[in-house]
Amino acid sequence: MFELDAEKVLHVRSLLSVTVGIIVLFIGKMLNQHFTVLQEYSIPEPVTGGLLISITICVVYALSGVQIDFELTARDILLVYFFTVIGINSKIGDLLRGGKPLGALLAVTVALMFVGNGLGVGAALSLGLDPAIGLLASSISMAGGHGTAAAWAPVISETRNIPNAAEIGAVCATMGLVLASLAGGPVARFLIERNRLAPSPGQLLDFGVRNETKDDPQIGYFSFLRALLAVNVAAIIGIVAHQWLDRLGVKLPLFLPCLAAGIVLTNLVPRILSADIWPSRTAALALIAEVSLGVFLAMSLMSMKLWTLAGLAGPLAVLLALQLALAVLFTIFICFRVLGRSYDAAVVSGGFIGIAIGATPTAMANITAITQRYGPSHLAFLIVPLVGAFFIDIANALIIKFYLAII
Repeated sequence: MFELDAEKVLHVRSLLSVTVGIIVLFIGKMLNQHFTVLQEYSIPEPVTGGLLISITICVVYALSGVQIDFELTARDILLVYFFTVIGINSKIGDLLRGGKPLGALLAVTVALMFVGNGLGVGAALSLGLDPAIGLLASSISMAGGHGTAAAWAPVISETRNIPNAAEIGAVCATMGLVLASLAGGPVARFLIERNRLAPSPGQLLDFGVRNETKDDPQIGYFSFLRALLAVNVAAIIGIVAHQWLDRLGVKLPLFLPCLAAGIVLTNLVPRILSADIWPSRTAALALIAEVSLGVFLAMSLMSMKLWTLAGLAGPLAVLLALQLALAVLFTIFICFRVLGRSYDAAVVSGGFIGIAIGATPTAMANITAITQRYGPSHLAFLIVPLVGAFFIDIANALIIKFYLAII
């Protein structure tokens, strides 16, 4: 289950890591229920629990020198489950309606990345830093997350003679995850309450239940089994497609083909067989998605090594604060307005902060918390993952290459 090596690193194996993640999610839910201000500002429950545990682990490290290293293989499977459910919940009619808002969200996201990189480069120069550090603290780690930061760090390290580029990128991506988790809900709350917005009546939540619901939803045995089978079938097809694309040289995150498989199946199976056979937007699917995302994000946050952020000196803190401020301003004055000033636009805006300075799972956690507080938004669950999981990586790569060529 766990092993302490000679270098005082406690390695926690996969099963125990998932178990701790579930406990952390329980802690987050209990804290959010006890402190209603966390619900009012739509702070995701796994963020509440994950940050508390990561701080506790940091204190343990400071007192004992023992590092805790969680094995996170199972965490990534949970992410596949979550995005597969998103695909299963996506109807063709929703996809067609999402075309214009999808394009608008993508345009705003690209604009923010371009402006954010310019701000990061300019701020780095004014602080006496290499402008490439400004890029690392901008779209490379903010919109790109840990994966993009790890991919570009060697390039910057070699071409710009910045030996600690990987560490800078990891620190900024970690802080982006935290900042996006804490900022998305409050910004959406501000937009919803200031403009007196409400969801369309009669809609069901894509994931989970409303915060004010007293009892857990009643889910039948066959309903849950049918949902679990559908998720597994779609995920298997997505994994096979991912392997085939990988052999062709097409690099995509694993969850994206699984999401696509869910979309295809949910729009074909009911036509070929029966609508009763294939689940879509059911309480069972909502439960699977909420638990999967919750444990995934709880594991991501509890596994952060906060002591590595001790070297986050003043200049980097300034760069990150500027990116946060820019994202919030873009959200309120551009994203929300471009998307139509509606309730859906406000929920998407909460997710926009996640994909702008955090990561796609953070964006999804934000809109899950917002909709559980205020009500459903199918549009948000449709367009946010498509922009955050696919289009943003392509656009980000082109923008990064442009800036590296001119600085």
